[in-house]
Amino acid sequence: MSDPKLEQLSPQNCQVIFIDQQPQMAFGVQSIDRQVLKNNVVALAKAAKVFGVPATITTVETLSFSGHTYPELLAVFPDQPILERTSMNSWDDQKVRDALAKAGRKKVVVSGLWTEVCNNSFALSAMLEGGYEIYMVEDASGGTSKAAHDYSMLRMIQAGIVPVSWQQVMLEWQRDWAHKGTYDAVMAIVREHSGAYGMGVDYAYTIVHGAAERASHGPRLEPVHAEPVSREPKLEAVAAE
Repeated sequence: MSDPKLEQLSPQNCQVIFIDQQPQMAFGVQSIDRQVLKNNVVALAKAAKVFGVPATITTVETLSFSGHTYPELLAVFPDQPILERTSMNSWDDQKVRDALAKAGRKKVVVSGLWTEVCNNSFALSAMLEGGYEIYMVEDASGGTSKAAHDYSMLRMIQAGIVPVSWQQVMLEWQRDWAHKGTYDAVMAIVREHSGAYGMGVDYAYTIVHGAAERASHGPRLEPVHAEPVSREPKLEAVAAE
């Protein structure tokens, strides 16, 4: 194969790294809605777990500045070691290099904060010094401004880094809906994290195919049309005047 980037991502050929998904880092993000950002990060993490894709979580200055990694992300990987650093560039920390090497996969899917600093420096260094292919998850990363994020993405693209989205990565891992071993788990992620797509799946399952609703609830009460309220003054009130 002349260009390894033509090979689609699969659960067997890649790994994922989460860089500095911490509250103080998220506070500075202006390129994407921060709740959407966290939604996308957690969705990517859940997808990686479903497909058994090796994951690395690295943090910077947790106690002195950045705060603890999103609990929703840690809940996906409760036993995962958290690789603490001082450097803005994750590649500068030997623990991170060792974790990537242990996974033994040259395609690295990256979700991190901030795009223009930690993502950029790691991606360029890992390509240059480690020979890795980098797939930057654009909508699970964020910069301090839209311009900072966009121009950093452009810089990385010019260097050969591949831009992707979290849902694109998950569906590339799934590849075929005939792969029933992961189908239900992928659909669960879609329904919880994929917005209108997830709403559409719920609609199709329940209305088109007659499946049970996902959530239990009280009885659905039939419509009861209320009698119109009269706007005319009451006779007693008229008589009193």
